[in-house]
Amino acid sequence: MDIILLERVGNLGTIGDVVTVKDGFARNFLLPNKKALRANKANKAIFEANREQLEKENEERRAVAETEGAKIDGMTIELIRQASNTGQLYGSVSVRDIIVELEAKGEAVSKKQVVLERPIKAVGVHEVRIALHAEVDATIKVNVARSPEEAELQAQGVDVLEQMFEKDEQGFTEEFDPNAEPGEIAAVGEEEDFVEPVPAPEASDDTAAEDADEADAEAAAEEDGDEKSA
Repeated sequence: MDIILLERVGNLGTIGDVVTVKDGFARNFLLPNKKALRANKANKAIFEANREQLEKENEERRAVAETEGAKIDGMTIELIRQASNTGQLYGSVSVRDIIVELEAKGEAVSKKQVVLERPIKAVGVHEVRIALHAEVDATIKVNVARSPEEAELQAQGVDVLEQMFEKDEQGFTEEFDPNAEPGEIAAVGEEEDFVEPVPAPEASDDTAAEDADEADAEAAAEEDGDEKSA
């Protein structure tokens, strides 16, 4: 479908350009959002008659967007969320979450202006684009952390995820070895929690003598049994 752009649209062109787009894109997005007109003879005449006014209004909207963009560009919002030890969120950060935090800072943006290219599903500092106008963008930082303390570390440039992995690697756990020799270390729990098996008590001289007598008696009984059998 051939259309006349009423404002700049991505890589298609700028105001007044006549371009060809897919029918679905035109019907579902450009035309209902008043970003374009069908490029027929009647609409071309209407556009040319109102071109100066349309360009003036576009400049005014762009100026307002530039002012707003200067206020929020580079801004950081903080979101505290539950996450696993690997940094994966139990859920994800939504566009609505971002809008609410910006409103708390006195900045109002619409749902359509928040360009979340992929869901935020892990802790860390993520950049999100705010499209304030067809020609004006701003970028904010979304600091997602499990606690205010971790958020502060991330704001200072500390990689909290890397610290989590390092802690997991250092805090290893070993299985208790029931066959460990006396004096060997068998670790239980964290690597600093060592348990040393207690060696079995040594037999006393009296006990050893009693054991020898019992062994001699058993041998004599077996020998007497063999003689009777013969």
